[in-house]
Formats: sequence, structure tokens, C-alpha cells
Amino acid sequence: MNDSKNLIGALTQSDVYQEYERAFSEATGLPVSLRSVESWQLPHHGRLNENPFCDLMAQKSRSCASCLQVQQKLAEISTHEAQSVTCPSGMCDTAVPVRLGDQLIGFLQTGQIFRKKPTQAQFERAEKLAVEWGVEATSSQLKDAYFRTKVVPSKQHESIVKLLKIFAQHLSMVSNQVLVQTKNVEPPVITRAKHYIEEHQADDLSLGQVAKAVNTSTFYFCKMFKKATGINFTDYVSRVRIEKAKNLLLNANLRVSEIAFEVGFQSLTHFNRVFKKTLGQSPTEYRAHLPSR
Repeated sequence: MNDSKNLIGALTQSDVYQEYERAFSEATGLPVSLRSVESWQLPHHGRLNENPFCDLMAQKSRSCASCLQVQQKLAEISTHEAQSVTCPSGMCDTAVPVRLGDQLIGFLQTGQIFRKKPTQAQFERAEKLAVEWGVEATSSQLKDAYFRTKVVPSKQHESIVKLLKIFAQHLSMVSNQVLVQTKNVEPPVITRAKHYIEEHQADDLSLGQVAKAVNTSTFYFCKMFKKATGINFTDYVSRVRIEKAKNLLLNANLRVSEIAFEVGFQSLTHFNRVFKKTLGQSPTEYRAHLPSR
């Protein structure tokens, strides 16, 4: 669905993700990517630390198609837990699911590695595939790229996967905050709309009301808002309210019901449902996990 693709796009552009990507790549020497559930592209092509052999394979559509089939299989088995698969060339890729509340939106992925030192026989099988796929490279070029592939022993690989899991959890926690923050360059009308929503989030806001406040037609504003933020107006308002609620939950003297109405929800049931859908836990559970003050 386009919503998860838009969410992943917003998260990929966030400072928190870009800083992690840089740190992970520098620390491990491996590529890392954040891809949406419905992505149909090579996750590491053109990225920092891309495997040189995989870069050669990406020249031809037949080798790309083989890699994409591996990526599809990896996505299918990684919906709940981190999983790894091995491609026809003998290299391993790993994916960790990323969730926004109770919704699977994508995967943190790394790989293009060997789990054990490759053999000459392995290379010869990979070279045969490359020739069948029409890859334009000499035998020496293929061999050099193949044996330059990083070898990651089991214990080190477990630690790398653990890093991905920790960051996936962190992304899940901060994703709502990232999505309601102003990102990059956006149309001034959207910036004004966001400010208006922030100031009136406790009111019974409607799309038409906000469109009127920023002097645009409801139809035009609806399309522009979704394009700029990656989510629809109703979801955005809910997320702004949830962010406000997260801050109010720090105050142990406020009841959950008080917070629900304070941030603009008309019923406690609706508040609880939206809160859990957005953050993956109820307001009471969220409060219970907050550090003691």
C-alpha cells in the first residue's frame, strides 16, 4: 500500500535514520537500507559499501530478476522476526521487520556477505551464472570482486543483527514523532496548516476548517497535504494529538481519560484505540514503561 511506502520515505529522510545509516556503515563496513514492504528494487544498489560483485551483477536484467526473487522471499519470511537468506551466488542477506504501532511498514536490511570463507568451487558456480545472465565482466574481474566480499563469522553476524533489531525498535518508537515534524522543504501553505493544527489540536478539527484557515480549497488542500506529509489529514491530526498525549502521560497526576479529552479525542475508547494503533501499546502500558520520576 502507498501509505507504508510514504512512511518509509519520510523515515529515510529523517536525521535519526541518516545518522544511524552512516554509523552502521562506518562501524561494520556493510550496506544498510530501509525499504518498504512493497518495494520492488535492489535494496543496496548504489549505496555505501555495496558489494563489488553484486554491483557487477546489477548490470543485467536477468541477474537483477534473480536478486529481486531473493528479496521477495526474504520479505515474505521476515514479517515477524529477523531472517536471513542465501542467494544463488552464495551470499547472505538479512532483514529485520520495522513496525509503526501494529502495522508492518518495512524492513531494515543488510547483507551481501559470506558467512564462511568462499571456495574456488563456489566462485566457479557463481561465474557460470554470471555468464548465463550476460554480465559483461572478465573472469578476473568477477573473481577479484567475488573474493573481496566481506566474510562475517556467526558471532559477529549475530551482533550485527542485534544492532538492526535495536534500531528497528527505536525507529518504531520515534516514527510518529518524525512524521509530525516539519521535514525538508515543504510548501508554505502546508507549514501554515501544521502550525494551525498544532495550535488547535484540542478542537474538533476538520479538513475544511484547516483548508479555509490557510486560504485553499478543500480538494486542493487534501491532495497537497497528503503529498507533502505522506499521510492523510485525519491520520496526521491523530498523530499530533498522540505526541501531545505522550508528553502529558509523564504527569502521573493526570488520568488517562483527562489526557484523552485534553488532546482533542471525543471518547476514551477512540483515544485508546488510536494510541495503540500508532504506538503499539495502550496509554496505560506506555505510561508503565516510562522512567520513574
